Order: sequence, then C-alpha cells, then structure tokens
Amino acid sequence: MLALLLDRHGVASVVFDSASGTRLHPKGSTHNTRTMEHYRRVGIADAVRKLGLPADHPRDVAYFTRLLDGFELARFALPSEQQRMRMAQDAPADDQAPEPLLRANQMYVDRHMLEHARGRPNISLRFGWRVTGFEQDDSGVWVTAVDSGGSGATERWRAQYMAGCDGGHSFVRRELGIGYLGAKDQGAGFLTGRMFSTHVRIPALQRDIPADQRAWMYNMMSPGLRMLLISLNGADEFLLMSKAKSDDEQPDDLDIVKRIRQGIGAEVEVEVLAHAVWHGGTALVAERFSERRIHLAGDAIHLFSPTGGFGMNTGIDGAANLAWKLAAAVQGWAGESLLDSYETERRPIAHRNTAAARQLTERVATLAIPDEIEAAGQHGEQARAQLGAVLQEFRGQFTSLGVELGARYDGSPIVWPDGEPPADDPLDYHPSDVPGGRLPHLWLDGEGAQRRSLFDLLHHGFTLLRIGADPAPAERLAAAADTRGIPLRVLDIASDAASKLYRKRLILVRPDQHIAWRGDQIPADAHAVLDRAVGRGVGAQARTGRPDVIQLM
Repeated sequence: MLALLLDRHGVASVVFDSASGTRLHPKGSTHNTRTMEHYRRVGIADAVRKLGLPADHPRDVAYFTRLLDGFELARFALPSEQQRMRMAQDAPADDQAPEPLLRANQMYVDRHMLEHARGRPNISLRFGWRVTGFEQDDSGVWVTAVDSGGSGATERWRAQYMAGCDGGHSFVRRELGIGYLGAKDQGAGFLTGRMFSTHVRIPALQRDIPADQRAWMYNMMSPGLRMLLISLNGADEFLLMSKAKSDDEQPDDLDIVKRIRQGIGAEVEVEVLAHAVWHGGTALVAERFSERRIHLAGDAIHLFSPTGGFGMNTGIDGAANLAWKLAAAVQGWAGESLLDSYETERRPIAHRNTAAARQLTERVATLAIPDEIEAAGQHGEQARAQLGAVLQEFRGQFTSLGVELGARYDGSPIVWPDGEPPADDPLDYHPSDVPGGRLPHLWLDGEGAQRRSLFDLLHHGFTLLRIGADPAPAERLAAAADTRGIPLRVLDIASDAASKLYRKRLILVRPDQHIAWRGDQIPADAHAVLDRAVGRGVGAQARTGRPDVIQLM
C-alpha cells in the first residue's frame, strides 16, 4: 500500500520481498471502512470487493456450543457485501461510510494488490530478493539485496528514503537497534499465548449448515472446547483458530481434525492444507518509528492481538500518513520537520488501537463457559441464555466505527488547533471539521450509484474546500501554495448538507484526507497557514504551475 500510495503521488519506489510471491496462508479478513477508503484512493476498492466470499454470503458472527448438533448461543446479524453496498448507495448525503467494511481474506487481497502493482509505472518489484544490509548518509540510503533463489546474485540500490514494512520480526527495525515497548505477557485464555491458525478444506460443511445458521465466523464454545472457524470462500475453505495445549506444542494434522470434528459435532471430512503459529495477547509499540532517512511501518512498529481486526488496518492508515510526507520530501515541498511528524501523529494512534485490541482480547480470554452449557432442561437453557446475554456485549469487536474512522492528530505540530475535538468513542464515529481529524465525508450530485463521493475529488496534494453558495476568496492561499511549490486544488461545494456538516467556510485538507486548517477567510499571512501544514519554519520552494479550481454544485 505504501508503494501504491507513493505511485499516486508520482513517486517511484522499489519493493523488496524475500518470498517469490504473496502469502499463501490465510490471515486477517477484515478490511475496515478507512482501509477501504485508502483502497479507493489507489483504484482497487471495486476489485477487492469481488474477492473471497460471494457477495450474498452472510457476514454474521455466530456462537454455538457445537456447530451442527449443538445450541446457538448468540448471533450478530451483519449485512452481506451486497446489502452493505446497497445501503451505501441509498444512504443520506452526509453518510460517513462511502466504502463499508469488507470481509475478504488477506491472502486474496495481497495477491490482487501485487498484480495491480505490477502494472503501475512508478513501482519496481523485486520479489525473491532479500535485503541483507543498508547504510544511510545525509542524502540517501544504500540498500544491498541478495537473490533468495540461491544464485548468489547481489544488487545495490540507491534511494532517497527507505521504509521497513517487514513485519513483527522486522530486519530493518532490529538493524536500527529499535525494540518494542508494551504488554507482551501471554495469558492462558483463548486468543492469548500460543495459538494455531490452520487452513482447512471441509467439502460438505457449507451444505450441511442450515441456511438460517450460516455465517462468516463460527465461534464454538463448550467446556474444554474453544475455536473459531472463519469462512474464506463461502464454499469449502476455512481458517481455524485454536489454542495450543502448551508453549512448545507443534500443530498436528490428526489432532486438528479431531478438534474440528468436536467443534462441528459431526465426523466431517477435513483436509488440512497448512498451519501457522502465532502468539496472542500482545500490545507492543516500537521505541522509535524512524531514524533519519529510514522509517518503519505496519507490524514493524506495532503488534496487535488480532481481536477486532485492527492491526493491518492501523498499518495501512499509517502508510497513508507516511506516503504523502515522503512524497513531499522527494518533490521538494516538505518543511524540515514534516517527516518528524510521522511518529508524532501515529504513535498515539498505535497506543490507542493496540490497547483497544488487547482489551477486546482480554474480554474474550476471560469468558467463563458454564459446565452445564450443553445440558438439556431448565439449567442448560438458563446457562445458555446467560452466556448469550454476555456475548451480546461483544458486538463492538465487529462494529467499531469509532476506531476505524476516529483517528485524530490533535496536538500535532503540523495541524492548526481550532475548537474542541469530539470525544474519542471506539464504537461510534463523530464527524467533525475540527482540524486534526479525517474530513467528514459527503456525497455529491445525483442519486444512488450515480452519486459522487467528495473523497474522489480531493487532490493528491492539498485541497482547499470552499463551502457555500458564495465562496470565500482563496487567491492568497493559492498564490502562497504556488510560491512554495505545494500542490493545491481549490474545490467549491454548495449544498445544504455541506453547510450543516462543515461549520467554517474554508477547510484545508491534507493529502491523507485529514484536516490541517479551517477558517472563514484566508488570513493575511497565507504562507503561515501552509508552512505549518508542511512542517516548514522559514523559506520557500521553487514555483510550479498554478493550482486548478473545480466548481461543484
């Protein structure tokens, strides 16, 4: 995603990966609303929505004692992809989810992204090449890579900047001597400690599950039994999450098949395709995000418990923050402190989101399963009703729009403070034009599928929104951007919905869709507005072409 975002800014990059292709083992399936907005920016959202589950497959999350011969304890009825998109088309003009959350496993999405990247003019792909060393100086970074295929071939590349997007065991982070800080204790509960993820094929299961009991995620829980079974393709492929019995246990095919049959409650045919081992219960954030010309992103700077699906999505949102700042530095319009603001802005989000995921995991891990949960009669019914009521409180694990869209950069040195930001609510998103937060979304023109998203019209650089039928003058800011070489588009929006959603006549939107400044008129020193937004103290950059102006009614 970092490479695709840089490509959108017109910046060339090279991607090294020691593997020959993308990951074949299933991983996360949650692409939240904010991530889908970023996919939309780089032109892949529509294609990604066609991956994984069929559009009409239920996205419900269901809890059972055993899947086929047990009791259903609770269910979160969630819209299918087809229903979500229909709801988005019919939503009011100020609806805040132009790209609703998607359930599609990361292994499918990674594959598509790689193919998309192959066709982008600014991206060079070096899959099958392992980075073995790097050195930085005042003007750039030297990178050494070796052919992973064993030929012994070596390459050296020169770049202005480097980003380590190389995961929890990041080679780049370790070479820089940067460690993790935070909670890494591994408890005894489910989704904590040593866990197995197993890719399985169960040919007849989809047929055997009654139509009204089908879901995206099946949770099975009874005394001595806890597991998750996640549908990958809506047919025969599933991802099983189960807990290891000890800290050194290795996954065993026969044992995994036995567990699956116990959880399903039937002697179903199971084919084990692959295993992966991971550790749950962590909430770790790197000591530093950057060192001079080298920056870290994704799991290299924050490690999550998977509960809530926040990890990959936080990484992609961070890449969007880093991308425009790298582009500004390469293209010459960044101030001297702009890249420093990457860590300043993203560190609080990393702590916020890792803590939220850990809290959700602790709640799942400490859930008590009554001994009589499978019993017939009144005692069993009462136990199941009580557990079902507790499970209803877990809905925030699957519908947390506040975490998805509510990331704010209040207190950032490149944001102009103005007004009181909304309360940080993990469940509900509160749109606000107070600088620091994501620009509240707005649908423009037409109805249904013919409507245009305001986000589609934002510039890859900065965008100045002029709200109302009588737009405020913007010439001073446009001239200042021209002088500074800062890409800027002026966008006029006149609608009742816009006037209600945005409280000031002028809103300056950053390339990552966060608000940098707002006001009712451009101040006399327009240069100061932009200088702060790009992390510049004094001085100016070379002139470029005039910013373009688009008028929308």
